[in-house]
Amino acid sequence: MNIKREELAVSDYESVVYGEDPKTGLKAIVAIHSTALGPACGGIRMLPYASREEALKDVLRLAKGMSYKSSLAGNGFGGGKSVIIGDPAKKTPELFHAFGEFVNSFDGRYLSAQDMNITSEDLKKVKKTTRHVIGIEGEPGSSGDPSPVTARGVLRALEATAEKINGAKSLDGIRIAIQGLGSVGYRLAEMAHEAGAELWVTDINPAVVEKAVEMLAAEPVEGDEIFEVECDIFSPNAKGAVLNAETIGRLQCQAVCGAANNQLATDADGFRLHERGILYAPDYAANAGGIINIFVEFGGYSQAKAFEHTDRIYHTMREIFRRSDKEKIPPFVIADRIAEERILAGRSK
Repeated sequence: MNIKREELAVSDYESVVYGEDPKTGLKAIVAIHSTALGPACGGIRMLPYASREEALKDVLRLAKGMSYKSSLAGNGFGGGKSVIIGDPAKKTPELFHAFGEFVNSFDGRYLSAQDMNITSEDLKKVKKTTRHVIGIEGEPGSSGDPSPVTARGVLRALEATAEKINGAKSLDGIRIAIQGLGSVGYRLAEMAHEAGAELWVTDINPAVVEKAVEMLAAEPVEGDEIFEVECDIFSPNAKGAVLNAETIGRLQCQAVCGAANNQLATDADGFRLHERGILYAPDYAANAGGIINIFVEFGGYSQAKAFEHTDRIYHTMREIFRRSDKEKIPPFVIADRIAEERILAGRSK
């Protein structure tokens, strides 16, 4: 392997390595936060970062997030992530072959998967030089598109949230404002409609909003007006950082539960929600169906197994809410604590 490896000293991370290959132009970082509960699994992200420091900050945040997500999901994975520093429009097969060699140098401690600006075709190129790649759609034994499983998990989180605010698990008659009707958001809207929920929806794509109005009897909402819909649950399913100092004051809901990653702009916003009396279902607990789906592939894929494991998100969310009440601490803090407790227990074995 001609890739230059540079170990970076980062406290509380098992391994952080910068890799560079002048021949192919590869510049990448693999961050392994923890393997206490299993091999570190996390997607490959490719972006034209302004600097190595910016890329490092992103990969560290993402790797730790994967540790916590898998810990709460109880799926037997640890947490890791990788970033490739470069323009996604300038991908080459050689770049991904070199990246595969870089992944291979971790001897299975890091399992790579799909993330931002990476396609299944890209993963196939990575797999030419390492077997430590999972989640390639269309391949025999692949877990395929994770969107339906992710949506199913968020539905279970919605049920736990409805139970907490309304005393019953049923979504029948529950008013849900859905922000984002992408592959996960629309499937979630379908399942919530089937369960009897009343829907308000918004998306940057007018066609998908029209579809939801026609097929799901949803009420259309313009853009950011979704924050002000009087509802039981606000469900963010698009971009992150939508819960912030400006938007939280506009919310007219009892709870927030959705599939979007990193919904809180800052930790302070989690406390803002709590102070307003708005129940928050931590996003990485609710949207763990995708990583659960991939883990089931790791052991021999079965959709029935993926669904069965994903349904446990309901019980996880109930436990988060129970401890939040008992300890009088916001749910997002409790979720972190449970994840950390499980990782610590894994390290002690």
